[in-house]
Amino acid sequence: MAALIILFIASIFIGTSGMSFLDGLKALFRIGDETNIIIIYNIRLPRILAAIIAGIALAISGTIMQTVSNNDMASPSTLGVSNAAVLGANIAIIILGGGIISSHGGIVDISNPYVVAIFAFGFALLATLLVLGLAHFKKFRPSTTILIGVAMGTFFTGLTTIIQYFANDTTLSSAIYWSFGDLGRASYDTLLILLIPTALSLIFFVIFSYRYNALLLGDDSAKTLGINLKLFRFISLLLASMLCGLTVSLFGIIGFIGLLAPQIMKRLVGNDHKILIITSALFGAVVLLLCDILAKTILGGLSLPVGAITSIIGAPIFIVILLTRGKKHD
Repeated sequence: MAALIILFIASIFIGTSGMSFLDGLKALFRIGDETNIIIIYNIRLPRILAAIIAGIALAISGTIMQTVSNNDMASPSTLGVSNAAVLGANIAIIILGGGIISSHGGIVDISNPYVVAIFAFGFALLATLLVLGLAHFKKFRPSTTILIGVAMGTFFTGLTTIIQYFANDTTLSSAIYWSFGDLGRASYDTLLILLIPTALSLIFFVIFSYRYNALLLGDDSAKTLGINLKLFRFISLLLASMLCGLTVSLFGIIGFIGLLAPQIMKRLVGNDHKILIITSALFGAVVLLLCDILAKTILGGLSLPVGAITSIIGAPIFIVILLTRGKKHD
């Protein structure tokens, strides 16, 4: 929490506009140049809040997926949700022409972003229902759920490639631009759309944290506590997948947050979900906010997609976790 507060304050004064600290402080209190006030309240604050809310959503999504599937390698992307969201966005942009990029004053916009978001979220939800439906025939075996998700993700990626192959230069560049994990497209309206389901899901996960602890003891032990395993797993995976799908539909693909946050927190605080869910949520927000700061500063006046930064940082960390995990099992 302390790290999150520090990064939140620092992010307000960090950007590509060249605004000084004093000017930023004045703008924060709505004093001084009107342009600086607009930058603080219409650009930087929405982006900061987007990093926090999206980080929380992806982190708790990954935590629940790993517990319910009993697989530490599970993450929002493992079930093919991200791939399905990209497919939906490509259909909206390339086939329906609902999201052509344009530039105004150096700021790149996507026309009809809500159409793209609706299609991306719709396909993400469809992928979740397909994976859960297929896994149901195998009684939610952990390995089955993950493998079905990987297979479905590959299938959606193949369809996306075919659609992009027949696209013209304009729609193709628009689709590729959309897929970048970019928090700069955040607005207060989109934040509210993500905040409400994230808050409600977080409350649900915390209230039933004891049930997630019971799942760690095995299905037989969980059943003795009166838990309807099929229903509880279905609801949990549905909520977790919807959080991921909603995040991807609004901001594009942001990788590794849902995979790394719970794994690192398990090593620091253990497997008690009453603590693990909250700390994973905070850690996800901290990591994504830190990556967003790097995205805005690493090349000076150019802001990079935050999804690229999370992947570059997350991949080596994930490899280290795998190596150390392997040593422990040896």
